[in-house]
Amino acid sequence: MERRTRTTVTALTSAALLAGTMGAAIAVVDPAPHSGRAKTSGFAPGPGRPEHAPLTAKATATGVRAWQEFRVYGSARDLRPGTRVALQQRQGKHWVTLPASMNTTRKATYRMRVHLGLQGRNTLRIVGGGRASAPFTVHVR
Repeated sequence: MERRTRTTVTALTSAALLAGTMGAAIAVVDPAPHSGRAKTSGFAPGPGRPEHAPLTAKATATGVRAWQEFRVYGSARDLRPGTRVALQQRQGKHWVTLPASMNTTRKATYRMRVHLGLQGRNTLRIVGGGRASAPFTVHVR
């Protein structure tokens, strides 16, 4: 029992120190009572849980005038708060990163202002943390 308490206190102290300097979410490791292996709490992948949760992305408008402002918002669960997310546009066969990016909030969400000038159907997506959202379209007239 003493060893378990010491391990938990050490883990909590380390987590508090790291959270104070980095501001990141940390899972606390607590040894399992009957086995010698440690189990983690938090968002660790497990049975039935995907390894990488996708980014979500939605636009406030499906059609806008050229250079009219609209917003793209969504969540980036399982990514550290403060992760940089950027907007990409499909141009031919390639995804081109546009100059619209921001860091995610403490709750791992984002909401960015966007202005598009390329008329027609624009296929967009959000990328960040090595992940990409499902593509969505905005028609610019």
